[in-house]
Amino acid sequence: MERLYKKGLCLEYFTVGYNIAEAAVSIAFGAIAGSIALIGFGLDSIVESLSGVVLIWRLRQHGKISEAEEKKVEEKAMKFVALTFFLLGAYVLFQSLKKLIRSEAAEPSLPGIIIAIVSLIIMPILTWQKYITGKQIESSALIADSKETLACAFLSLALLLGLGSNYLFGFWQADPIVGLIIVAFLLREGLEGWRESGSSSNDC
Repeated sequence: MERLYKKGLCLEYFTVGYNIAEAAVSIAFGAIAGSIALIGFGLDSIVESLSGVVLIWRLRQHGKISEAEEKKVEEKAMKFVALTFFLLGAYVLFQSLKKLIRSEAAEPSLPGIIIAIVSLIIMPILTWQKYITGKQIESSALIADSKETLACAFLSLALLLGLGSNYLFGFWQADPIVGLIIVAFLLREGLEGWRESGSSSNDC
């Protein structure tokens, strides 16, 4: 069982490290190309890193503190992450609408397309490994995190379609439209995180 907990930790360490690198590269190339979709994707990666850090803490506390204490701290952390989702969603919404209204076209971004493809390859594998490990150690938190990772894979697909449409066909509107899709994702994740923190409080 301890081996499985270590595996879960390794998966989360990789998730946090990968998301931080993905965020840095996405935001940098998004700023260069003026792509709000790519910047929004990078901002989402930052929030996913924060979620990963919370889960790392939870797994590392296994057997060290009481379950009630663990849930109380996790509730506060989940609310913080949820608020971050809302703030980032508001920013991406503003920028996406501004680009559509002012017809501010983003430059085609080949590096962004590569980032989306790499994420599409890695995220499904990571999702499956987290899911089966979560099942084995009966960790609902790790299973929930596997669903977050799967959602990131779908977000990568949306990003690829948006950037690809701009790169191949010059359909610049695809970039802010994908930005709006990312907004919907950010708000949904924020609401789910807030509700889950409330339900864990009621459990306590």
